[in-house]
Amino acid sequence: MFANLTPFLLHWLITAFALWVASHVFKKMRFDGAGALIVSALLLGLANAVVRPLLVFLTLPLTVVTFGLFLLVINALMLMLVAKLVSGFHLNGFWTAFWASIFMALISFVLGAFILGGTPEFTIQTSPGPGGWV
Repeated sequence: MFANLTPFLLHWLITAFALWVASHVFKKMRFDGAGALIVSALLLGLANAVVRPLLVFLTLPLTVVTFGLFLLVINALMLMLVAKLVSGFHLNGFWTAFWASIFMALISFVLGAFILGGTPEFTIQTSPGPGGWV
């Protein structure tokens, strides 16, 4: 059960760090405190795991027509959703969310490659391995 805790915490830390750096780069994105930053990182991970796949599926024709570029809009919408839900997270405007989400994706990708190493032992398993549920 705790085998997946370390990768989860590392992903959460990387997301929080990316949000923190983005808030210093983009003037129209800010946090009132560390609590808002931590909750925003957790909620962003949850939104990316639950809401984002639904949006990707519903907008699949538009994504295909734009050769996948509409996924950048979905990322910005996820960031705007989190900003609406967390009271200490302030984000002004779609374009700030758009560029901040691209910036955060790059930071998360680079940090994930260095910290997690991209090895299978750092992936979160959602189903049992060989041998089933028993």
